[in-house]
Amino acid sequence: MKGNNLELNRKRAKKMMLLFALLSITMTFAGLTSAYLVSKGRPDWLVDFQLPNLFFYSTFIIILSSFTIQVSYYYLKTNQSKNKVITWLLTTFLLGLIFCFLQFYSFKSLIEMGYFFAGAQSTITTSFIYVLTFLHGLHLLAGLVVLIVLIHNTIKNKYMVNKLGFELGTYFWHFLDILWVYLFLFFYFFG
Repeated sequence: MKGNNLELNRKRAKKMMLLFALLSITMTFAGLTSAYLVSKGRPDWLVDFQLPNLFFYSTFIIILSSFTIQVSYYYLKTNQSKNKVITWLLTTFLLGLIFCFLQFYSFKSLIEMGYFFAGAQSTITTSFIYVLTFLHGLHLLAGLVVLIVLIHNTIKNKYMVNKLGFELGTYFWHFLDILWVYLFLFFYFFG
């Protein structure tokens, strides 16, 4: 009985740690997007700014990756083929890489459009977009590391009994996806 309570408390503690981390990330982006809105009143704010089309494609890719990781989690929970779990995790990882690739080329498009992060040709508008997108990109790189760990641990059969690590990794990836959709919609409607 004591062992079950201890294990339950550990699971709760790990979920709470992830929740606090996600809340911290949320507060960072909430603060930055609030600053973005406040800065819109500046006379040097760009009023005709258009997002590069690649942002639309990357948004589709990241939403698709949320689906693929959920499928892998479903196969893990239902104790189906380990190969199916790994295949869907690898698909999620590949979609994450494609997302990063599209983001990189979105930055390239911004530069080609004459929108720079810093310097004489930069604006506060584009600086915010660069910072928010780059910061999300850093978190996405952490998400890719999480996916590598999930793939490795699945191969090593570490989730046969205790699936908590996989569950937490899935939550983190969904969070990153939701965060990007929020940023995309924010830029689209408030840019």
